[in-house]
Amino acid sequence: MSEVLPHHAQLKSYLRGAFPSVRDVDDLVQESYLRIWRTQTAHPIRSTKAFLFRIARHLALDTIRNRRRAPLQSLNDPAVLDVTADKPAPDDALGLQEKIEALSDAIAALPDRRREIIVLCKLHRHSQEEVARRLGVSVRTVENQLYRGIRQCEALLRRRGIHSFYGIEET
Repeated sequence: MSEVLPHHAQLKSYLRGAFPSVRDVDDLVQESYLRIWRTQTAHPIRSTKAFLFRIARHLALDTIRNRRRAPLQSLNDPAVLDVTADKPAPDDALGLQEKIEALSDAIAALPDRRREIIVLCKLHRHSQEEVARRLGVSVRTVENQLYRGIRQCEALLRRRGIHSFYGIEET
């Protein structure tokens, strides 16, 4: 394992850059370590670094494929959901569902590039720098489009009478 650890930071950086939609990079790294260890016990590995990166790449691709096949599968995992959280009353839940649909409509009404930036930054939680790099635009452009998109969505929601998602009126 001593020949694997020097590549830890580079491997994480590679996975984050090559597979920005994969959130659990640390898990992929650990699984890669486990698989390389298992392989080493069976037979020697010529290039540990190359083999490590190949394993990590395959794991990342598998993760992406699995998410595409069953995007809501993680909702069945109790570790992902906080099952002890307070649930809204049925009336509140209906109101929240209507608000979510209105927000979805507001996002859908945005110009394509602005919508893409909103989705990547706010829903997929990518950094503005990452989105700028991915879309080939400046960070300033991402900031401006993000600001304008949020303001557009807020205006549409206010026109529909929605001033807050949490029952507390925003000022």
